[in-house]
Amino acid sequence: MSRLRFLFLFITCLSSSAVYSQDSAETSDTGPAQMEAETDLQSAAPSAGSEAPEGEGGSSPAEPGTTTTSQAVQEGEVSSEITSPRDSVEAQEEREPKGPIAPKTTDWTTFNGDLAAQKYSPADQITPENVDQLEKVWEIHTGDVSGGSGDLPATVWSATPIYANDTIYLGTPFYRILALDPATGEQKWAYDTKSTLEALTQPALKNRGVTYWEAENPKPDTPCEKRVYIGTMDATLHAVDADSGKPCEDFGKNGVLDVNKWNKTNDRWPLSLLQPPTAYKDKLFIGWAGKDWAWASAPPGSVFAVDARTGELDWQVNFLPADIREKTGTANVWASMSVDEERGILYLPVSSPSPNYWGGNRTEDIPLATSVTAVDTENGKILWSRQLIHHDVWDYDTNSAPTLVDLTVDGEKVPALVQTTKQSMLYVLNRETGEPVFGMDERPVPASDAEGEEVSATQPFAMKPPPSHDFARYPPMNTLANLLSFGECKEMIDGMRYDGLFTPPSEEGTIVYPGTAGGMQWGGGTVDPETGHFYVNTSKVVQTLTLVPRDEYEKDAGGSGNEQGYYPQTGAPYGFKLINWLNSMGLPCWDPPYGTLLAYDLNSGEKLWEVPFGRSKKWGFYGPESWGSPNIGAPVLTAGGVIFIGASMDGRVRAIDPENGDVLWSDIVAAPSVSNPAVYIHDGRQYVAFVAGGNSILSPAVSDQFVVYALPED
Repeated sequence: MSRLRFLFLFITCLSSSAVYSQDSAETSDTGPAQMEAETDLQSAAPSAGSEAPEGEGGSSPAEPGTTTTSQAVQEGEVSSEITSPRDSVEAQEEREPKGPIAPKTTDWTTFNGDLAAQKYSPADQITPENVDQLEKVWEIHTGDVSGGSGDLPATVWSATPIYANDTIYLGTPFYRILALDPATGEQKWAYDTKSTLEALTQPALKNRGVTYWEAENPKPDTPCEKRVYIGTMDATLHAVDADSGKPCEDFGKNGVLDVNKWNKTNDRWPLSLLQPPTAYKDKLFIGWAGKDWAWASAPPGSVFAVDARTGELDWQVNFLPADIREKTGTANVWASMSVDEERGILYLPVSSPSPNYWGGNRTEDIPLATSVTAVDTENGKILWSRQLIHHDVWDYDTNSAPTLVDLTVDGEKVPALVQTTKQSMLYVLNRETGEPVFGMDERPVPASDAEGEEVSATQPFAMKPPPSHDFARYPPMNTLANLLSFGECKEMIDGMRYDGLFTPPSEEGTIVYPGTAGGMQWGGGTVDPETGHFYVNTSKVVQTLTLVPRDEYEKDAGGSGNEQGYYPQTGAPYGFKLINWLNSMGLPCWDPPYGTLLAYDLNSGEKLWEVPFGRSKKWGFYGPESWGSPNIGAPVLTAGGVIFIGASMDGRVRAIDPENGDVLWSDIVAAPSVSNPAVYIHDGRQYVAFVAGGNSILSPAVSDQFVVYALPED
């Protein structure tokens, strides 16, 4: 039988049999490892209100996972210790918001729309009733694209367009800035960093956009009172005048700041600036990305606060204790950040230490790693930190800016944030104190049998709002995918270890669900500031991870792709092999859905609905809508009552009804839109803008398309 006939049979059979409930996936037979893991997790988990054991990762007796100790500031560097919350109750009451925290304009001035990372626009012209009339009003192709087959690495373009100063500002994966007319796409100016186009730390050329900043009271006819910044993979930050595109000579050296001059410990690679900095008042907060999975010791995680005009270092915060920085590394902030402008607090999503999948070199407590950490914007002092994973050996980086929202919980006003995660939990915290709004349990988790490893005996579980994944089991093996591959699906996982969430990496192989590709990704979610309703997309991908002893790794290791294959973790006793659970035909070995979109009421902690999102695509064929799709890139919400999102592997952009998840409108773009969209009003007309750049994690298709939609003009 031909491969295409196999595929047709596969799609026909599964589309007729796949059933997915909005509240829970249909149960079916599971393997012995899954059933045993489910029983163990349920019996081990403490009931609500019961006393849980204290965790390994810096927990305090009063509140596991929150750190609040003393610290000092020396020579512009903030240590990885923590102050007590600085504000008195009286001061907090004086600052009580008069209304919910919400965007103040219909501009789209940051990566997440505004500094609260709500991804919400007050624009209301486009509604569920008229969104089906949306039309493409203009598009451009930047020319900055590579499929990776020539002299240049492939491109991954995840930039959020910025609308400010009556202009669209766009960063490209060739590290150029384009300034465009918001109504027509006509180019106003372009700036080229002339950066080295090499994959120094990433498997591809990557850019997530630019930062816009302006002085509090801009002086008329004075250059660089309004600025646009773009970072490069080789660790330079460029500042240009927002009106002309000319370098701001007073910033760094002739408009360029060398961030790598602060890379002084384990400087194995540059501090790549792929995520645009966060601008607040006269400061830029700079995080950076590294080279994942290559070394056991690496540059230690840090965030730099620099003067927005000069680039001079104001303060620096480190997330690893000084006495262990040289033997480990990272725990950096590579994702976007958020700011409570009223309170002057910066919220940092901190990633895991290195190496990612073995921690025998870092058995000491690292309380700030894999955390949400709150920092005083003025001086970098850490106000509180909530650790989400103790001794992270799963690469469960905290990977998106926390979304700030004011809630009413049990009749009380709560200044809150919600942190989405790879492990599919939503952590709703009081953003002044770090205390969980709906509680959190420390639960026993499986032990490790890897050489030198000492995993934490417990991990924090936030079960309200409900996670997007089932922690007791991974999805059942798809019978037809296994039959079509003559038992390959079953053979791939035979003998592998699975004891539920937080099963440690192992030499026999560990089934990981959700894995580094599964769960909620770096886009985060969107919130309605009036209702507290929160919307987020999630991938449901099963992966396997096998630790390979060093002597075997050196002999047997193969190549790697974009977060797939063999990786060395040089300096550790293990390298590893990470793959998605796909058969040799490229078909998923587990039952769908492969991605969903969810809605939550953050005031009550309840899930409102969950629906399959997107359509999977392979060999030019589309899976049924009931399967959903793995996805990258966040939704945005408007006051008109419409969610806009790209994200899926089928190369469509969509408008979604926030009441029920129904698709109201869609259009095909040139490649998966793996970026956060932007919504803006220019000259009285509402626009929705998408970057369609692609990412090889989802699809081999890449593009340089930027496309903008609006309702027809009267």
